[in-house]
Order: sequence, then C-alpha cells, then structure tokens
Amino acid sequence: MTERLSARETLALLTDDFTELPYTARESKPDGPLAWQGYDASRARAADRTGESESVICGTATVAGTRAVLLAFEFGFLGGSLGERTGDRLEAAYTYAREHRLPVVPLVATGGSRMQEGMIALTQLQRVARQSALTREAGLPQIAVLRDPTTGGGWATLGAGADVILALPGAQVGFAGSRVRPPDADPAAYTAEAQVAAGAADALVRPEELRETLGRWLRLLTTPWAGQAPVPAPLGAVAGLPVSGQEAGPGAEAGLPVTGREAVRRARSPRRPRAAAYLDAYFTHRLAIGGDRCGGTDAGMLCGFGEREGRTVAYAAQAGTATRPAGYRTAARLIRLAGRLGIPVLTLVDTPGAANDAEAERQGAGAAIADLFGAVASARTPLTTLLIGEGGSGGALALAAPGDTWATPDSYFSVIAPESAAAILKRPPEETGSTADQLRLRPQDLAELGLIRTSRTG
Repeated sequence: MTERLSARETLALLTDDFTELPYTARESKPDGPLAWQGYDASRARAADRTGESESVICGTATVAGTRAVLLAFEFGFLGGSLGERTGDRLEAAYTYAREHRLPVVPLVATGGSRMQEGMIALTQLQRVARQSALTREAGLPQIAVLRDPTTGGGWATLGAGADVILALPGAQVGFAGSRVRPPDADPAAYTAEAQVAAGAADALVRPEELRETLGRWLRLLTTPWAGQAPVPAPLGAVAGLPVSGQEAGPGAEAGLPVTGREAVRRARSPRRPRAAAYLDAYFTHRLAIGGDRCGGTDAGMLCGFGEREGRTVAYAAQAGTATRPAGYRTAARLIRLAGRLGIPVLTLVDTPGAANDAEAERQGAGAAIADLFGAVASARTPLTTLLIGEGGSGGALALAAPGDTWATPDSYFSVIAPESAAAILKRPPEETGSTADQLRLRPQDLAELGLIRTSRTG
C-alpha cells in the first residue's frame, strides 16, 4: 500500500506554489448543529494533531505549468469527513474556479460525511454535487486524485463525479468504508486497482509520477485544438487519393483493392497497422481514459486525449476486435466530455462488428450502441473519422462521423460481412467473393456512393 500522505504533503508533492484561498469561518453552536457532546473537543484535538482547522484545504497552484484549483482533504482531521464548514470551503473554491476559468483537482482522502453533524453533514454532498455540475456546465475540467482512503459520499461526488479519475496504488476506494461492509465482503473489491479494472477510474499513478501525469492531463484538457480536427497527416490516403499531398499510412499496401474480396483480405491482414500505430504516428503524446463508469472496460476501444502541434484532440479508436458494450459506452463518454471542454474528436473505425455473444446482450449491447449513435449525432465539437480496417455493420457505423468519414486503402465498410451475406442469401461459400463485389464495400466504391470524403471541399 502507498504511504498515506497528509494534505500538505500531497500538495508539496504536486506543486511548489500553493496559495490557500481565503474563507470566512462559519459560526458554530457549542458542539455543532446537533449539540453532539464532545464534538468541539474532538475538533480541537484534530486541529492540534494536524495543524488544520478543517478537513479540507482549498487553494490555487501551478501543476507542471498549468494553473488549477486544488481541494486537498486531510484524513487526519476527523477522517477527512465532510461537515458544514467543509462544504463552505468547497463551494467557495468551486466558485473561484469558475470565476477565474481554472480546472479543479480534488485530492480526495475521506471516510464520508461527519456523523456529529448528522443530516446537515450528509446534505453537503448535494452542495458539492451542484458545484461540480455548475463547473461542468462552465466547460472546466475536473481531475480527481483518489488517495487513501476514498470512501462514502466523497467518493460518490468529488471522486466518481470527476471527468478523469486517477488513483494512487493500494488506496482503499469504495462507497462502503471498511467498518460498514458486510463481514464476508471481499476486501480486494474496495481498492484503487479494482476500481480501475471495473472501469470506475481511469488509471493508477504512483506518487513519484503524480505531478507529471496530473500536469499533462491539465495541459491536455485546457488546450483544445481550435476548429475542425484535421485529417491526420500520417494516417494515409483517402479513397486512394492523397490528401493535401500526404502519403499512405505506415505499412499500407500501395494502391486500391481491385475486388471486394481483396478489400476484405487487406482489411483483415495481420500485417496491416492497427489503431495504436496510427495514434502514435499522429500524436506527440497521448493519455488514455479507461472504462464506461458502469462497471465495464473494453481493451478493443482506445479512448483518450492527445497532443497534436501543441493542441489537444480527443480520440476514440477501435483496435480491430469485436466491440463490447463497455467500449461503446466509453467512446460515448469521451465524445461528451470533449464536447463540454471544446475539444474536437478523431475516431478510428476498425471492427468486424459489435460483440454478439450472450454476455454482450446481458451487458446491454443495443442500448450501448444507441448511446454512441446519439453521442456522435449530437457532438458539440467537430468530429472526424478515419476508416482504417474493417467496417463491420452498425457496430462500426456507430463510431463514424456523418459527412466527415475518410478511408485508407486497407479498409472496407459494409452493411454486413460478405460471408454472412452469402449465408443469409443461401449462396455457397465460393460465391462469397462475388457477394463482396455486389456489396460495393471497397474504399473507391464508398467514395463513388458519397459515403466517404475525398477532399476537404468535397
């Protein structure tokens, strides 16, 4: 388990110039709003032990070059619990962030709401949720860092409600704290590692890498590419025609496929470059988000943000496998987040189709695909698509930009795989090739049909 750091130690790990925001202390009745006997004494002991007057420290700082508002919880102060004064500080900090157009970084370490303030403490979660929602509507990113422990309402608002969630290895993370779980509960389920595996958090980051990683995230989410995301220069020809003199992508075969069968063969070739190669060629560097926030992940859908010519472009890329429901939901999450932050999106289509096994159905395949279709249709920022391999039916089309989809020579797009079409039509296997021709699935066929672009003015 990672060593538990205090709020001040965590702030020192991330920045050298933290400046605490001013706040007005709320008047408190003796022993708080519930007159909980001994509450004032408990707060006094917590203050003596930690040197803090509340469970959260709010201020501004520069993290690896980007200014932000930081909300650092002090677990040593009554378990980092949220009380009325905590809510006051958080509300003031969020308001300051919106007024000064700064991203917000909750550094969470809390056991939940403060029992000594009863329901008044619990309703602070509503205050926090509203401030987070207002900040989201203002188009400002929120990047949470989950420290040890992150439980209760603090996890369910400041943590899980953030746009990007980073977690320290070994941290206890879960809605239920260690003292209120069922006695037979598996403790491994309440860890940062488990939350990342379940798609509830994006990545594990070691303390010594936290400043650099958080700084890169802040920089990416606050420097969007202005206007239309360009067709990636290294990514290849569109319908066999060079785009602004650009060359074919890495490892692509020269020329266009002559037949439909050849188009399918080339798209399925193991020698053809996959999404990761295209993304690496396009971006100077990139950071991934992971998971659909509903308990699922899909390694075949690569989503995140990358730097291109000093600006940020979001990406959602199929990696050549059948796409799982979690993959569609993650891509939809990415597109909506990019829209809120004013960041254009690049999508790479490459899948034989949506996963169609029984588990995919139980995981809501239809609803997940519908959600992605909706996210693409209502995208608030420019969305550009490059077909780099297989375009298998609706499972591929869901990720494609209407009116701004391009294709490489090593690709095809079809209403159905030619083998499946032949089977449905009761044709013998040897007629699969002629069926592929009839489907007109080659890149040049798609261009002639007006389904893919061949120039920016076309």
